Amino acid sequence: MRLILLGPPGAGKGTQALRLVAKHRIVQLSTGDMLRAAVAAGTPVGLRAKSIMDAGQLVPDEVVVAIIADRIGQPDAKNGFVLDGFPRTVPQAEALDKLLAERGLKLDAVIELKVDEGILVKRIETRVAEMTARGEPLRKDDNPEVLKGRLAAYRAQTAPLAGYYDAKGMLKGVDGMAPIDDVTAAIGRILGGKAAAKKVSKKPAGKSAAKAKPVKAKPTKAKAKTKKDDTKAAKKAAKKAAKAAKKAAKKAEAAKKAAKKAAKKLAAKAAKSAKSAKKAKKAKTGGKSRSGKGKPGRVKAKARRRLTKAS
Repeated sequence: MRLILLGPPGAGKGTQALRLVAKHRIVQLSTGDMLRAAVAAGTPVGLRAKSIMDAGQLVPDEVVVAIIADRIGQPDAKNGFVLDGFPRTVPQAEALDKLLAERGLKLDAVIELKVDEGILVKRIETRVAEMTARGEPLRKDDNPEVLKGRLAAYRAQTAPLAGYYDAKGMLKGVDGMAPIDDVTAAIGRILGGKAAAKKVSKKPAGKSAAKAKPVKAKPTKAKAKTKKDDTKAAKKAAKKAAKAAKKAAKKAEAAKKAAKKAAKKLAAKAAKSAKSAKKAKKAKTGGKSRSGKGKPGRVKAKARRRLTKAS
């Protein structure tokens, strides 16, 4: 497993690197440690770095990359490594990519510990105040102004690496302000997912791959459970649909009855209105016929009686 930890000074990269070394049996590669080891060992690249440092100059990228190349070629780095403090710039990252590609290697992940710089500075200020009050000697790094300078240098030189590795789809962010154990757990989840994906993508090769026969997968408990859940959900949906249909039919029947009742009521009202209108008309005409001469039956009876008397 080959990893890079990114994050500003005080983010906790060193602590997490030590935990990764213990868990995955890989080595921690710190640029400063590697430079000192190369100088102490008297290797050609170490001697070159020593002459540059003795002159008070910065060690160029090609020398640092050469030292890393020697270091990752050693037996204890066979299982992998975690780089802490390198690369610091995009050109160094490009040089590292080239080195790994030449050896047929690649990075597994780049993990960025995201922190609040303002809180980091405040922590240093608090620690300095407490140590001063106790009369304890201060370290060179226990200085808010020094930390601010290092943070500014990180933003200018190293922070762009996040965009570089993000474009390659390798960057994973972790909340570095969380408790140390929580940060470790978050990194573990990221690396666990990477390992699982790598295992799934691995394919059999050679004769064994040619002879391999397709095996019918047996339904797992998870699949059986999923199928059972789907059946249960389907039954529930069907029951709900039937209930809704029954409710709709009942509602339609009630609406039909209400309409019939309303029509009947309206008809009765219309009949009553017609009867009232007829009665009012009759009262207005005084019970006479349309000709205004009374009922025709009575007129005829009177005429017959007159004829009888005349005869």
